[in-house]
Amino acid sequence: MPWKTLDDLDLNGKRVLIRVDINVPMEDGKVTDTTRIDRIVPTITDVLAAGGMPILMAHFGRPKCKVVPEMSLSHVVPALSDILGQPVTLIDGNYGARVAALEPGEIALLENLRFNPGEEGNDAGFAQRLASLGDVYVNDAFSAAHRAHASTEALARLLPACAGRLMQAELSALEGALASPKRPVCAVVGGAKVSTKLDLLGNLVGKVDHLVIGGGMANTFLAAQGFDVGKSLCEHDLADTAREILSKAEAAGCAIHLPSDIVVAREFKAGADHEILSADNCPTDAMILDAGPDTVAKLEEVFTECNTLIWNGPLGAFEIAPFNAATNAAARKAADLTRAGKLISVAGGGDTVAALNGANAAPDFTYISTAGGAFLEWMEGKTLPGVAALEG
Repeated sequence: MPWKTLDDLDLNGKRVLIRVDINVPMEDGKVTDTTRIDRIVPTITDVLAAGGMPILMAHFGRPKCKVVPEMSLSHVVPALSDILGQPVTLIDGNYGARVAALEPGEIALLENLRFNPGEEGNDAGFAQRLASLGDVYVNDAFSAAHRAHASTEALARLLPACAGRLMQAELSALEGALASPKRPVCAVVGGAKVSTKLDLLGNLVGKVDHLVIGGGMANTFLAAQGFDVGKSLCEHDLADTAREILSKAEAAGCAIHLPSDIVVAREFKAGADHEILSADNCPTDAMILDAGPDTVAKLEEVFTECNTLIWNGPLGAFEIAPFNAATNAAARKAADLTRAGKLISVAGGGDTVAALNGANAAPDFTYISTAGGAFLEWMEGKTLPGVAALEG
């Protein structure tokens, strides 16, 4: 790996600037999901154990370069302190003087970086101001690594830099799944629209052995092959693009898997009347809302044949029953194979994580990424500024 980790740097007595992602959901002033906070604990505890002084940097919401009280990180401090088991000092004014006053063993958190226009502008001056606060830079926010911001890109070039434990785990898992995977490799790509994942599909067909296309995206591919998809969500204007992807996959030796049977309904609501039909038999007044059991059985066979699985996006309208059946069944099969040591499974993306949690499959996956856009751009083969800066 071309980037350093915490084990490669001397942290004893050092002020350690740590970029984290604690952009957590809130309701009534309280954090409703602490997953992102939980994930940064190993880095902070290891820095403390090595004699370093953690100075956390983060963003919260989209304040558009101005101070928005509702987006102050002060709202996150109670949950952060509780999970870390010690007080966290919020620094929202004179950075230099207040950081200098910190004692060894204390943990500090700088106020929302996005209050300052220099953050999103990747401003060299703001990065230098941040660099003056520390001796070492640690990026533990893979989920923000696709943004070339001052705290993720410019700052990393001003101090000795390394990846934190979460970043290290993310990069190791993704490199293992795409860069040097144990073959055969299967990728599941679902979601509503092909247009949002053109780069992803184009990159994957040259890297994986099996590509499963599900969700609303599958309707576009079915339509491109001449199937009637009724009133289903479908990007008919991308039919030529879909056919190009199919041709590229065939040339690369990548097997494309589309639904062979479908679950259709006349209305989109929980418990709606529905029927299971072959993929070439969608009624003109119906919507395709899920893949059918025959499709799931074939996917389970593919999973069994493979050694590595990458998952991004659901197979159907997973938010409502009964149109979550295909996603749930396929996810549980992947989880079972992973638990048995027969499959390496890596997943990421907001809807994906929600779907895998809904299927009670997430705990058994090899790795679940907390990132959304960064996970997708990595899978698309794009260079992430925050990662590239660690390699420099």
